[in-house]
Amino acid sequence: MQPKHPTVVDPINVTSGLPIDSKSNPSSVGKENMAKKDENLKPLQNEDKAQGKNSPVRSKTSHMPIPEVTSISEMNKLMLQSHASYRSMRPLWSSAIDQELLQARSEIENAPIVKDDPSLYAPLYHNFSLFKRSYELMEETLKVYVYREGARPVLHSPFLTGIYASEGWFMKLMEANTRFVTKDPKKAHLFYLPFSSRMLQEALYVKNSHSHKNLIEYLNNYVDMIGGKYPFWNRTGGADHFLAACHDWAPAETRQRMSNCIKALCNADIKEGFVFGKDVSLPETFVINSRNPAQDLGGFRISRRPNLAFFAGSMHGYVRPILLKHWENKDPDMKIFGKLPKSKGNRDYIHYMKSSKYCICARGYEVNSPRVVEAIFYECVPVIISDNFVPPFIEVLNWESFAVFVLEKDIPNLKSLLLSIPTKTYLRMQMRVKKVQRHFLWHANPVKYDIFHMILHSVWYNRVFSINAT
Repeated sequence: MQPKHPTVVDPINVTSGLPIDSKSNPSSVGKENMAKKDENLKPLQNEDKAQGKNSPVRSKTSHMPIPEVTSISEMNKLMLQSHASYRSMRPLWSSAIDQELLQARSEIENAPIVKDDPSLYAPLYHNFSLFKRSYELMEETLKVYVYREGARPVLHSPFLTGIYASEGWFMKLMEANTRFVTKDPKKAHLFYLPFSSRMLQEALYVKNSHSHKNLIEYLNNYVDMIGGKYPFWNRTGGADHFLAACHDWAPAETRQRMSNCIKALCNADIKEGFVFGKDVSLPETFVINSRNPAQDLGGFRISRRPNLAFFAGSMHGYVRPILLKHWENKDPDMKIFGKLPKSKGNRDYIHYMKSSKYCICARGYEVNSPRVVEAIFYECVPVIISDNFVPPFIEVLNWESFAVFVLEKDIPNLKSLLLSIPTKTYLRMQMRVKKVQRHFLWHANPVKYDIFHMILHSVWYNRVFSINAT
């Protein structure tokens, strides 16, 4: 049963702040500001959140309260449980497409054992055989329909630089794709909603209003338009539709009409309603040069990494001030700073990452941080300090094999925790960081197993395991 909808307003005509028209482009809504590493947008008030920060959040798969802090090992268990138990809305009518997905699920579950593959490194994955078979079936089977409706700049306007670049790159590559995209929606296994949460904020947010009701209304109206024009949304309640959104506000903005969608979110926070088995953690990638997103890739060899740990950043949120309180200028091995002075091409920041053994990825206002991917980019072992952050590609990647997870309460013990890791273990993790790097790289023309394909695979994988047979 669908909730009652308010009167539909055409999203093309909803304007607040800046006009929305099909001829707009990102430059018309503050290109210079968007290219900056603009982490200075604080979270909005909880006006549209279903639950407050202090309310007990309940798992949609178990109906039990989620603990205050969910460890990475517990997340892995939740992910496995969800693929066995979470099912989306039963389609209103059957389709041959459903049977294809059910057949794919069966083939993945019964995947032949693969012990090794020259193109992949098996220890990076929870179950290498399942991942390999699932990826093969995605390549062989998956068809995606991309909705063409909707006005620029909120829709169809990818922005390719800055800390929210992931959603833009994915949009650009998805809309241009010929292998997976079909022009016949009846053949589609998935439907992509090509909107930009960054552009939504730029175009419609009223400065200092502390309200995003009009942003939510815009998305609700867009979905109503899609549902009114096509039968596919209503058939599954949106369960076979997906979006990719990297702005901090995206979870709250998509909580109403888009709640049943597969949501690929940078702000992948268990406490903010992330649903295991349905939602996807979108890697947050800070792209400086859109013409060469892999610029400065790589790091120094181990012998040229004298620093035990490195962090630098603005004092956003509550974790970073605690980190600096305990470690700024306290120990020569711990290079912990506030915001570094500006340098051309972020040169100083990059040098510290390339010359440190561990790179601290401390949450800001929200759980996500571009430092996770940056650490991998510069071949530095990530140390994630962000309780309840669901890391990207958790469906298949064994994050504990190449990253360190430190609870926020353990920040005072950070150095001792890092020093307790045996040298042999560190060397193995650093080698695996280099191996996993391929999954986090953007390419103008996507290549097998890169970040574009891994995002799409996570969406495919969750849809395959959540589809409900009629």
